[in-house]
Amino acid sequence: MIDRPPQFFEGTGMPDPGWWEALWPDPAGVLASVGMKTGITVIDLCAGDGWFTAQIAKLAARVIAVDIDPKLLEASRQRLSELGVTNCEMVAGDAWRLPAMVREPVDFVFLANVFHGVPDRPKLVAAVRSVLKPHGLLAIVNWHPRPREETRVLGEPRGPKTELRMSTDATIRDGEAGGLSLVRVAELPPYHYGAVFQRE
Repeated sequence: MIDRPPQFFEGTGMPDPGWWEALWPDPAGVLASVGMKTGITVIDLCAGDGWFTAQIAKLAARVIAVDIDPKLLEASRQRLSELGVTNCEMVAGDAWRLPAMVREPVDFVFLANVFHGVPDRPKLVAAVRSVLKPHGLLAIVNWHPRPREETRVLGEPRGPKTELRMSTDATIRDGEAGGLSLVRVAELPPYHYGAVFQRE
């Protein structure tokens, strides 16, 4: 696992190069499964090195990649530059401060492999809610609560500690406690689900 700043949420961070791509070979399929449409404005929250950001940028009118680690954002910037992407803004900052970092409301917020480590999940959802347009969506991609030993990528156990993993019911509870309404839960094989919430 790549070194992370101390402010990172527990059990999160970018993995070693290679296995992220092995785990998510079809990022466009993941985005479609959680309801992302073309031509919209999107925040990739806790975006890391841009594996999903690059695909979001191909579909969105505009994407804002937010991460606390400037080094990861620089890696993302390089990835997107190589692809010729020009519609992405990189913002280095703490996810808790999202309302202060985003100038205008957005249509969609994407959050992958992070929610399990957030110490006050309804508070983070409330921060996301404040930057969503009416009827805007938040998609939370989470690991199913299976034992870590069973979630193997390239032959090795991967993902957060077993005790950090969240059931769909727990994710739904925290999303609704943050002021959003559940739209649906999508299965994202082999190890994940996507809980999609809407601002009324």
